[in-house]
Amino acid sequence: MSRRPSNTNESEERHRSSRRYDPSLANVCVSLQKAFVSSAQRRFCCLQAAILLLVSVPAKADSKYYHHFIFDNSITSDAYFYSFGRASPPSTLHLDNEKLPVDTKTFYTPPNALRLEWKSMPNGGWAAELKVVKFRNRYIDFDGDTFYFWCFSHEAIPAPSLPFIQVEDTDGNFSVALPLGEFVSGVPSEKWIQASIPLHAFASGSIHPFNPRRIRSVHFGQSVADATPRTLVIDEVKINDAGTAAPANASIAMASNDQTTVPIPQDVRAKGYDRHIDITWGSIASDDLQRYVIYRSLDGKRFQPIGIQEPGISRYSDFLGKPDQKAYYKVTACDRNYRQSGFSSSASASTRPLMDDDLLTMLQEACFRYYWEGAHPISGAIRESIPGDDRIVATGATGFGVMALIVGVDRGFITRQQGAERLMKIVDFFQKAPRYHGAWSHFMDGETGKTLPIFGVFDDGGDLVETAFFMEGLLAARQYFRGSSELEHSLYEKVTGLWETVEWDWYRRSPDGDALYWHWSPDWAWYINHRLTGWNEVMIAYLLAIASPTHPVPASLYYTGWAGQSEAAVKYRKGWSGTSVGEHYLNGQTYYGIKLDVGVGSGGPLFFTHYSFMGFDPRGIHDRYTDYFRNNRAIALINRAYCIRNPGH
Repeated sequence: MSRRPSNTNESEERHRSSRRYDPSLANVCVSLQKAFVSSAQRRFCCLQAAILLLVSVPAKADSKYYHHFIFDNSITSDAYFYSFGRASPPSTLHLDNEKLPVDTKTFYTPPNALRLEWKSMPNGGWAAELKVVKFRNRYIDFDGDTFYFWCFSHEAIPAPSLPFIQVEDTDGNFSVALPLGEFVSGVPSEKWIQASIPLHAFASGSIHPFNPRRIRSVHFGQSVADATPRTLVIDEVKINDAGTAAPANASIAMASNDQTTVPIPQDVRAKGYDRHIDITWGSIASDDLQRYVIYRSLDGKRFQPIGIQEPGISRYSDFLGKPDQKAYYKVTACDRNYRQSGFSSSASASTRPLMDDDLLTMLQEACFRYYWEGAHPISGAIRESIPGDDRIVATGATGFGVMALIVGVDRGFITRQQGAERLMKIVDFFQKAPRYHGAWSHFMDGETGKTLPIFGVFDDGGDLVETAFFMEGLLAARQYFRGSSELEHSLYEKVTGLWETVEWDWYRRSPDGDALYWHWSPDWAWYINHRLTGWNEVMIAYLLAIASPTHPVPASLYYTGWAGQSEAAVKYRKGWSGTSVGEHYLNGQTYYGIKLDVGVGSGGPLFFTHYSFMGFDPRGIHDRYTDYFRNNRAIALINRAYCIRNPGH
C-alpha cells in the first residue's frame, strides 16, 4: 500500500492560529479505546475502505494467468491504455490519442479486441506498440516457448503485406524484426486464425542478449509498402508451450460440449444494483480450465458473449448503464484447447434504483469480498496487490481486512463462526511471524511469515506504522468477538498478547526521544531514519503508543512528534509537499471556499483521513489545533471540489 503523499501547488502563505481548547491526551486515549466498539463507526469505516478499494471483481486467482497472457481484453472500450502508435507520412496508422483503437464488434475473447488499421506507403513507415501491463511487484517471466495471438480480417491479407513483429524485454533489449508472413500464410477473409512464433525465432537485434521470456512490449510495424488500406483485428496475445496451439476451427464464440475437459459451471446467480448486475457461479477446480465465458441476453432467448473471467475468480460485473434493465445470464467453462462446456442454467436480475442503505451495503460487501476472497489461502493475511506477487502479504492491509471481516459478520455476508475462524488463522500466523521489538515488517511471505524487504535492502525489519494499522484492526476485532465460545475467548487472549508485546517505546530511538520512528532493523538499526510527523496517516501510531498498557510513550509525544514544531518536523512537511503552507502543522488557508485547520497544502490525499480513523472515531475529539472530524471532513470536501473542478483536465 503506497503512502507517498502527493505534491501540491497551493499558495505559499502560512497562517498560524491556535485553538484554545486543549483536552488532556489521556482523555484522547480513553476515547481511542471506546472508539473501537462503535458499531456506527464500523459501518462508516467500511464505507471509507470500500470507496478506496472497490473493485468490480473481488479476486482470489493467483498470478499464474499473467505468466501467459499479454493481452486478452481492454478495460476501456475506445482505446487500449497500454499501447502506443505513430506513423511517418505518407504511411498512415489509425490511432485514438496515440493509442490503438479497440474493436467491440469483432473479437475472439469477448468483449473486445485491438484494431490495427494501416496503409504502408513507399518512403513512409508506422509502428504500433502493445505493452505488457506492469502491475505492482510483478516480475515478468512468461512461461512457455511459443508466442501466440489470434488475428482476423474482413478482407484477405496476403502474407507479404502483413506487418513485421518485434519484441522488447524488460532490460530494453530487443529482437530482430520478423516478417509476420513467415509464420502466417496470409489472413483469410472472415476467419480467425492463430499465429504462432517459436520464441527462439526472436534472435537478439540489440547489442546485448535479448530474453524472450521477459517481454515488456510487442511491436508491429510496416513491412511491404503496398499502398493498400489494411485492417487486422488482434486478440488474445500470449506465451505458452507449443503443445497448446488451438485445434483447427477452434472458436470461443459458441458454446459446445464437444470433448471438453471442464464441467459446466453450476449455481449461477445474478444480483441487480443501480447500474450493474453481479453474476456469480460455483468455482471449478480443474488444471485444464483456461477461462470462463459469460453470456447475456436481454430477452431470455438470444445469448451473446459479453466477457471472460480468469480461473480462480467466479464473479463478473456487467454494467448496463441505467436502472430498470432486466438481463439473463449463462456461463460456460473453456479449456486450454478452446473447447467450451455446455451452457449453465440461466439466471436473471434487474438493475434498480438504490436507497442510501442499499448503496452502503453494496459498497461494504464489495470491500468485504475483496478481503475475504483475496486473502492468502494459508495465512488469511491480505495480499499487497491483486494481481501481483502471490507471496506478498501486507501487515497494514491485513488490519484493514480484519475490520472488513467484522463488517462482513455484522452485515450477514458471512457467519460469525466463519469470521472468527478466519481471524484465528490470521492471529496464529502473526504470532509466529518475525517481530522486531514487537513490530512486524511491512511485507511478509504469506506462507512462511518471512520478512520481505520490498522497499529495498534496508527495509528488512519492523514497520511501526504498518503495525499500528494492523493493531487497530485487531483491537476492533477483540472488542467485537467477545462471545462466550471457546474460540472467541481464545481470540481475545491472543489479540491481547499481541497488543501488549508491541514495544512502542522502543521506536522513540532513545528513552528521551521526542518522536516515534517508522523503521528499525536488526541489521541496519535506524538507518532509514524516518520520523513520524503529521498531518498524514500516521496519527494512529501515536495514539496507540500513548494508550499502550505495557510499552507506552508520554502523551507529550503527540505535540513534539505528530504535531511537532521542530526544525526536523518543518523540513519534513515542506520536503514531501513542496510548499510551506502547513509546514508548522497549522494551515488556516481556504480552498474552494473550505477552511482547512491543519495539514500541508490543500490537505493531501484522502487516505490521510482514512487510515488512522478506521479504528479511531474522530467525532467530538479535539486537540489544541483542530477538531478531528471537522478537519477530516474539510479534506474530503476539498478533494471533492478539486475533482468537480478538474483543473488538470
